[in-house]
Parts: sequence; C-alpha cells; structure tokens
Amino acid sequence: RTFLPWLYWATIIASTTAGTTLADFATRSLGLGYPGGSLLLLALVLISLASWHRAVGSVDVNRIADARSEAFYWLTITFSQTLGTALGDWVVDGGLGYGGGALLFGAGLAVLAALYFWTDISRVALFWAAFILTRPLGATVGDFLDKPVAKGGLELSRTAATAVLLIA
Repeated sequence: RTFLPWLYWATIIASTTAGTTLADFATRSLGLGYPGGSLLLLALVLISLASWHRAVGSVDVNRIADARSEAFYWLTITFSQTLGTALGDWVVDGGLGYGGGALLFGAGLAVLAALYFWTDISRVALFWAAFILTRPLGATVGDFLDKPVAKGGLELSRTAATAVLLIA
C-alpha cells in the first residue's frame, strides 16, 4: 500500500543472502558446477519473467501495483540474485580472478548503459540485465577487498571493505 524504503532494502539484502545460499546449493550441493548452475538459474529467471508477463501483461517494475505483481517481482529478484552469484563465482574461479571479474561485469554494465542511451532496446529488458550484472559485480569487488592476498584479494578487514564500498 505504501512504499517503505527500509523494508524494501531489508528485503533486497535478504534476497541477496538467500541468492548466495541458493547459488551454492545449485552449483555445489546439486553438483551442477558453475556452468550448469548458471544455466539452471538463468532458466528460472526467464521462466519467472515469462510467467509474470503472462499473468499480468508486463514485467515493468514501474507498474507493480498489486500483490501478484509484487510476488512475481520478489521471486524474479531472488532468482536474479542467485544467478548473479553463480555467474560471479564462475568468472572468478574460471581464471579471471576478482579484479578481472569486476572489470568484466563493470564493462557489461557500461555496455548496457550505452544501449540505454543510444538505442531503443526495451528499457525493461535493460533493467533486468543490469540488475543481474550488479550482483556479480558487487560480489567480485567485495571479495577482492576482503579475500587474502594469496588468493588475489587485498585482505582488508570486513569493516574496512564495507567502509570502502559505502564510500564508493
């Protein structure tokens, strides 16, 4: 009925945490690995978006006005967070490391921004693509800041890494 920013951001944080756990479950516990887990999670995002569109006629986040649309929104957000986590882990463990992963996902977001400004591609599609890419970007940058130097990180404390991200 009323937008409550604190509740929205608390739910985003909760979906991020759930997404991390679900990504690890898909890639590790189910034994799908990063490629298989990422494909499964991409399929879940696409199924969620298609089901949402079929049910209400739009997946535009600016048009969420009822409980059903909001339920689809949060389901899609959680699947998107999960996919983003799996993609980030795949890229980092696949050889690009934290810095390379951050550059790759940052470049992907820059391409999406260019598409936004210089094309007529669906703004809704660009939103969902950008939302998915923000998760692995945040994860790779966060990991780069606090993982051990021997593993390619800067080994900052969690507090210092959080402060750097807050300032950024």
